[in-house]
Amino acid sequence: MNTRLKKVFANINFWIMLAPALIWMVLFNIVPMFGITMAFQDFNPSLGILGSKWVGLKNFNYMFQLSDTRQIFFNTIFIAGLKIIFNLLVPVTFALMLNEVRQAGFKKGVQTIVYLPHFLSWVILAGILLDVFAYSGPVNRILEAVFGMEPVKFFAKASLFRWFAIFSDVWKEFGFNAVIYLAALTGINLNLYEAAAIDGASKWKRTWHITLPGISNTIVLMTILGLGSVLNAGFDQIFNLYNPLVYATGDIIDTWVYRVGLQNLQFSLATAVGLLKSVVGFIMITTSYGLAYKFADYKVF
Repeated sequence: MNTRLKKVFANINFWIMLAPALIWMVLFNIVPMFGITMAFQDFNPSLGILGSKWVGLKNFNYMFQLSDTRQIFFNTIFIAGLKIIFNLLVPVTFALMLNEVRQAGFKKGVQTIVYLPHFLSWVILAGILLDVFAYSGPVNRILEAVFGMEPVKFFAKASLFRWFAIFSDVWKEFGFNAVIYLAALTGINLNLYEAAAIDGASKWKRTWHITLPGISNTIVLMTILGLGSVLNAGFDQIFNLYNPLVYATGDIIDTWVYRVGLQNLQFSLATAVGLLKSVVGFIMITTSYGLAYKFADYKVF
């Protein structure tokens, strides 16, 4: 018996523990990849993948001719890109402000409150938001009573939907993201602040010249890793919030693929769009991890 097999048998208990996860990965991640062949076929459900006609790149050519696909790619990049930016700026700002609080009880209470939405699914949060911002909901009642404004149809205006999706996502996630920056802040040497204060540096200068440089590696790392999800604008959120009135600005790749593929039964076209997204996403993730290693010394393996 060679050395490699001896090592396998020596760790047989660990392999048995790992087996369910490996089987699950093969069944749900590897085997379904056979379905990407539909992107190169005129798929007919009655004939199946093996019996459907092979059409090469016809679906991809048709995809680029559709105005819908150009719009959904723009919507996806716009929404995902601004989510990355605001999910950086807001948590960093919040972490810096919370770090200045000296009352431990109040600090923990605030942190817990803003941390809570992260653990709620978009099914729950979407229901809450749809009720709160409804035409006759509490937000419109306040706007009407306090400011004398007419009720706003928040979920019927295409011009508002993108920004609503972006800022509702930031509200859900900024508390969780702030924890990462709060942890990074604890690693800054407090003697630096004392020395700067003795030299007459103001609170703002200490923040600018000590705090921000001290967490710069974490900021760079989180930003670069966020680039890998630039084509993931949040299917769960958009699907639970949008409606046909806001398709022009709110429809993203994942929701469009769902509608075209599962509702309109255009399996080949939907697969082609999904495959293109996956290829571009793979390139972005690979690039982002390379940049993370170069600029933040971050390694996955």
